[in-house]
Amino acid sequence: MGVTRESNLVKLMKVLGNKINKGKEVRYSVPDLWSCFGYEGEEKIVGDNGAIYVNPYKFYHDCIKNYIMPNYDSSLNYKQSISSLTHGFKVKIGYLGGDWIKKSTIYSMHIRTSTSWDHDESGFLEDENKTGLKETGTFVKTIALIPLLKKMGINTLYLLPISKYSTKFKKGELGSPYAVKNFFEMDPNLKDPMTGNELTVEEEFGALVEACHIMGIRVMIDIIPRTCARDNDLIMDHPDWFYWIRSKDLVWYNPPYVHGVDEAEKPSYDNMHQVYSSEQVWNHIKKFTVSPDQFDSVKWAEIKAKYKKNPKIDFLQLIEDEIGLTTAPAFSDCINDPQPPWTDVTYFRLYMDNPVQSRHLMTDPWQAPYILFDTIKGNLFKGEQRNEGLWNAVSDIIPYYQDKFGIDGARVDMGHALPSELVQMILDKPRAKDVDFAFIAEELLLAGAEIARNTGYNMIIGYGWWLEPRAYDHKTHEFMYGARDFKAPVFACAETPDTPRIAAREGGRYMSKLTTLMNLFVPNAVPFINSGLELYETQPMNTGLDCRPDERYRLHHDDPYNGKLAFFDKYQFHWTNDLRWDLPDTLQTVTNFRNMFIDTISNPDNFIPLGFGDPRLPAIGLGWMVEGRRWQDHDNLIIAVCNTDLMNEREFTIDLGEARYQSGNASRKAWLVYSANEWSHDIYDFDDKWNLKLRFKPAEVKILIM
Repeated sequence: MGVTRESNLVKLMKVLGNKINKGKEVRYSVPDLWSCFGYEGEEKIVGDNGAIYVNPYKFYHDCIKNYIMPNYDSSLNYKQSISSLTHGFKVKIGYLGGDWIKKSTIYSMHIRTSTSWDHDESGFLEDENKTGLKETGTFVKTIALIPLLKKMGINTLYLLPISKYSTKFKKGELGSPYAVKNFFEMDPNLKDPMTGNELTVEEEFGALVEACHIMGIRVMIDIIPRTCARDNDLIMDHPDWFYWIRSKDLVWYNPPYVHGVDEAEKPSYDNMHQVYSSEQVWNHIKKFTVSPDQFDSVKWAEIKAKYKKNPKIDFLQLIEDEIGLTTAPAFSDCINDPQPPWTDVTYFRLYMDNPVQSRHLMTDPWQAPYILFDTIKGNLFKGEQRNEGLWNAVSDIIPYYQDKFGIDGARVDMGHALPSELVQMILDKPRAKDVDFAFIAEELLLAGAEIARNTGYNMIIGYGWWLEPRAYDHKTHEFMYGARDFKAPVFACAETPDTPRIAAREGGRYMSKLTTLMNLFVPNAVPFINSGLELYETQPMNTGLDCRPDERYRLHHDDPYNGKLAFFDKYQFHWTNDLRWDLPDTLQTVTNFRNMFIDTISNPDNFIPLGFGDPRLPAIGLGWMVEGRRWQDHDNLIIAVCNTDLMNEREFTIDLGEARYQSGNASRKAWLVYSANEWSHDIYDFDDKWNLKLRFKPAEVKILIM
């Protein structure tokens, strides 16, 4: 095929191909949704449970050879970002590099979970099953999901953290990927035993990125520059980049309570006097001490020598045992936040001195560095002595993944709480390598949207995930109509990896389908599909935002994954449920239509909100004037409309007055592009004011073009 020998994807394909005979006697189950590329191995058996049985080596080999490689262009280097593939992206006037994301449909994936499957049907997810294969997710298995992503219209894959993480203070069975132990090493658990020693985990990730790029899918990663695992590898060379307490004080360690301050109040210049007047705050501060190299230089030197001899030792345990110090757990930067400490992570020490704004409140000049609401809120409270080495290290994370793998973008975790100068470094270095690199800000509040955009972020997360599930009080309407006026593009989504599943909310899968389809047409917003949403999963991946006390118990009590969270435990999605093809098939139809008009839908200036005479009605109408067409041309008005009444059929008359005025559309015929309850057909039902009349089933979405 003319493929260069250094291609990781080709190397993977060859390794798998050479082992096909090894898999002939293996009974290996995969969900039939993983076979969207149409696997036809002679040994394939179709089960009656939504699974198929295949030769694993041939299955993944054929996905690469028969589905991905026919799209390969030998003139392109797929180890580069997609914007760099065609010999570099040229800067355009008025265009912010990375704004390709405005035309994206994003799929968020937690690799460890999204391709977990009990392949030997033993009833357990095993690190190595009876055939020697891994049942939690791997980069290699993820390649088999690319055909499904393409079917659903996905063109951007956003990966939750893939770096090596710590299990020393792990939560759950496996620990959190956000407790990063080494930012410049891949999570070894994502290595697939199918390749043995012939490929490294880095090469397997490289193969995944190449496969995505060949298929026109961009790849984004998550970086966490503010916190890390409490036994992060940087400790051994830079112990002073961290906060330390005596090990014996760990049992008493909690965020201090401040009387007179509201629950979860943000730190500010005005409330710092109250904070530093609190006895609990001072008891907390006094737990901190200098770093272990300063506390006992002799023992530190001995520990360093042991680590140099054996880098795999538990060096934090040595520090705790021999010096009596440990890293201080992180906690929320909001005052009186009811959350307990985050016991698996700690904060980086961004400044070598205390914040200028509250320095006068620190009356002890010899106090060791400490974690407090101000010292960890670097966007507001800054020191004068930057921790330059640390700043350089965290701002080099993204460039490392660019140079080695050619990633296309990144989300910056808690970037809004970092010093603005550090944020600029984190954004500038990648764009010096790729001017079209995209950034997502973890900014939930719309008040920060304009600042994020001016800083250089392409979009923010926003709070659609909170509004959209609340159709009963018109919050869904508020988001879908209001997004046009936001100061930065936001995620169009009803769930994220941190929130409840929309299928577990009021309206269940009906509301899930409604929001997923309507989100493809929300102005100034980027459709975001959280892995598992397409299967109507009800179990959340994490319970960080807007969750009920029993949120982790959404499954039947007999389900082995009831109570488990994908962020911390072994978990597999319900890939073989009876409705598994419903959303993928629907998205295939609707995203194909959307992509025909993506230039129109990605420009909010083309949006026209559609009303129904009474704003209290449970209906949402999103209209779009087709860009590039003159008023006298055909097909110049797109309409997406839904019934947000989850229980009752409804009939609505869509007010087209403004839409007709702006678009010049005088047609009294509409073509029904999509409905779950009707075949596509012409619609002629207009009233005497030329307004369109439609009847809806509960939670039904209709998409039309005039």
